[in-house]
Amino acid sequence: LVDRVQDRYGKTIYRHDQRDCTDCADPAIPDTRGPRIVTNRERVMNAITAYQLTSMMQGVVTRGTASSQIKLPVPVAGKTGTTNEAKDVWFIGFTSTIVAGCYIGHDRPRPLGRGTYGGTTCGPVFQEFMKEAIEKYGGGKFRVPPGGHFIKIDRYTGARLSDDASGASVVAEYFRDGEEPIFGISYDGGFAMGSNLPLIEEVERYGGREVTTSSGKKAVVGPKADFGSVSSGGLY
Repeated sequence: LVDRVQDRYGKTIYRHDQRDCTDCADPAIPDTRGPRIVTNRERVMNAITAYQLTSMMQGVVTRGTASSQIKLPVPVAGKTGTTNEAKDVWFIGFTSTIVAGCYIGHDRPRPLGRGTYGGTTCGPVFQEFMKEAIEKYGGGKFRVPPGGHFIKIDRYTGARLSDDASGASVVAEYFRDGEEPIFGISYDGGFAMGSNLPLIEEVERYGGREVTTSSGKKAVVGPKADFGSVSSGGLY
């Protein structure tokens, strides 16, 4: 809450940020470069995990829900969001130097209208703001941490590709050394894994119970599931 306290002569007697700025007093620092700050903060996420998440969110901007609206000269990562009935939409995005977020919604929640999504509605706001912010703060490629390697994959089939593969369907994903995925094995996460889930007709016929929903309507739900009746695949 309190960032800094100074006395009446301008001397700092309390500073919340305890990081060391090694060259903050150097008048020769060019306007295009910030001072070097030595961080002593605790890392809360593994560096490779953080980069993998960043890579996923780059996909949102390059080929996902924000790709039609965000066209910036530096790498951008982010995530769109749209609630039910588009009552709220947002986009949170970042470059290597700055992060910004946009939220749009009514004070009293109500639908924003057909065709309203985080990417199409907040995307242009983010684009307009970040275009000027990048001119001031710059930006570049996201730093790749050591301890991993890139593997090229077909984003439509998930098949591994050769290192020299190229094309619109080719993406390079970063994997930890020693934790390379096994390609060629598929898992049925649909009807086979959830084959012991009760069907609607079975619920109504055997042991279903009637409940009142939040809207006042009546509905029939099945009996409480136990460990033996529902597999992990069925829960997804």
